[in-house]
Amino acid sequence: MTAAREVPDILSAEFAEDPYSAYRLMLEDAPLIWHEPMQSYIVSRYEDVARAFKEPVFTTDNYDWQLEPVHGKTILQMSGREHAVRRALVAPAFRGTELQLKFLPVIERNSAELIDGFRERGTADIVNDYARHFPINVIVDMLGLDRSAHARFQRWYTSIIAFLGNLSQDETIAADGLHTRDELAEYMIPIIRQRRENLGDDLLSTLCAAEVDGQSMSDEDIKAFVSLLLAAGGETTDKAIASIIKNLLEHPDQLRAVREDHELIPRAFAETLRYTPPVHMIMRQPAEDVELGGGTVPAGSTVTCLIGAANRDPSRFTDPDTFDIFREDLPTGTAFSAAAQHVSFALGRHFCVGALLAKSEVEVGVAQLLDALLDLELADDETPAEQGVFTRGPASLPVRFSPTPRVRTSA
Repeated sequence: MTAAREVPDILSAEFAEDPYSAYRLMLEDAPLIWHEPMQSYIVSRYEDVARAFKEPVFTTDNYDWQLEPVHGKTILQMSGREHAVRRALVAPAFRGTELQLKFLPVIERNSAELIDGFRERGTADIVNDYARHFPINVIVDMLGLDRSAHARFQRWYTSIIAFLGNLSQDETIAADGLHTRDELAEYMIPIIRQRRENLGDDLLSTLCAAEVDGQSMSDEDIKAFVSLLLAAGGETTDKAIASIIKNLLEHPDQLRAVREDHELIPRAFAETLRYTPPVHMIMRQPAEDVELGGGTVPAGSTVTCLIGAANRDPSRFTDPDTFDIFREDLPTGTAFSAAAQHVSFALGRHFCVGALLAKSEVEVGVAQLLDALLDLELADDETPAEQGVFTRGPASLPVRFSPTPRVRTSA
């Protein structure tokens, strides 16, 4: 096993500024690193990360301390039949006709409303004016909650994501996350109880009414799922849309191709998930000693799987440090399923249940942005920097474009 000092420390400013250079060193020379401050083994190669996501020996027991304090017990911590039943309860709402007929109009409306807020200006920040708000507003509306709660949920989302990415264990961030947990529960539990008595046509009602083999979700189960949805559903779409636009602006020929053919948007999304994924690391915990990355990882250890490195492993992807929506080694047909070639939604039994929701949001959002923002280009001479370690994306993305009038509909 290679010593951590041979590559930039994962908690260092050097790593945060440019993790991709560190990933190259890890892939070449340090496939297994013991990181003392995090008390974790770090793996980076595609084969090792894919194994950790797919093989049953790698459990999600780490979520007991990583996620449960802020979310409560979620589907991610479950295994076996408990996991299968819980997934069967929630999955139908995020795929097929339920998604397309019931929630696609919600996605389209929220995207259009945000874009109408800046399309006449000729300038915008894609992150702060659009991407940061879009998925959270969609989730609030899907749940059938009062739209006045958009700002409240935005604050809770920011707090939860900070808690989950608190690798240095900052006490203030941890305390704020726990306070958010309590506030979210105080808000959601009474609404869940009221909704059980008055079911509607919304996601919260679907969760309240769902039943598989005589099992249903408790109030706490639903609250925990809402909290998880805020984090997982918000962060992936938020950073993915901003990163897609940034990557396309940096590759004008590919931007032109996507403008001319919106059928290429899923390709741009899949390649962005590989090239600049929103989530850069996911943890697992082996139930027994395993050989991994050329060394032995003891049972019960935490394994930090570097998604951002695995997706750029030259043994898996040709020219991995190049953004190319036309690459042949990343099939779009499977990119949003458990058979995906990238590892940004994990793999196997814990593949992201909301992947198709994220795909729908991205397809709608990117299409509407490109249609509304003509002559789109970066507003500054310098390319906006990415920010973050656990999750990562542009901190801001100032753009300019030819103003277009709002599309006003008659009452």
